[in-house]
Amino acid sequence: MKRLKMFKRAAGWALVMLILLFADLITKQLAALYLKPMLPGGVDFLPGFIELRYTENDAIAFGIGSGNRVFMIFITVLTVVLIGCIGVLSFTYFKNRAAGRYTLAVIEAGAVGNLIDRLALGYVRDFLDMSAFRPFSFLGSNFNFGVCNVADYFITVGAVALIFVLLFIGPEAVFPLKKSWREEAKRREAAGKDAEA
Repeated sequence: MKRLKMFKRAAGWALVMLILLFADLITKQLAALYLKPMLPGGVDFLPGFIELRYTENDAIAFGIGSGNRVFMIFITVLTVVLIGCIGVLSFTYFKNRAAGRYTLAVIEAGAVGNLIDRLALGYVRDFLDMSAFRPFSFLGSNFNFGVCNVADYFITVGAVALIFVLLFIGPEAVFPLKKSWREEAKRREAAGKDAEA
């Protein structure tokens, strides 16, 4: 019974991860097929927010490490290690926390998608140009999100969601939202103190 439960958790996690990974890789392939021939131009998707414009990024976010082979090898090795850690965390710390587990599956899909590009092509295919969107322009800042891809969204949104899960979702959270989670956390804390006594 325990093995079946673990298998179902692993299968659900893998299914989410693989569906999102496929979505990332297919959108990158479509961008290479249809947007690359349009260079240097693109397509206004959401005017003032997102333009579809194909680029090949041999660096990490915001062009950091471009042309630095040693740095990029280090980043690639670090990515492989982090992908392994995400998998382990999904079935150890988050084995009984579905929200955290599936959030990690989203992050994993993004990390694996970009890693596949980097290993197979030597660069990551980006096509969502958000440089026109300047969220802090009211402060006089020219900061923008540059050009990214679906995998980058998975990583970013997944990371934000993971923080939310750790802070608020389930009895293990720092500040459990639901009353039943808070009560469960108190029961566990009391049981832990009784075991120590």
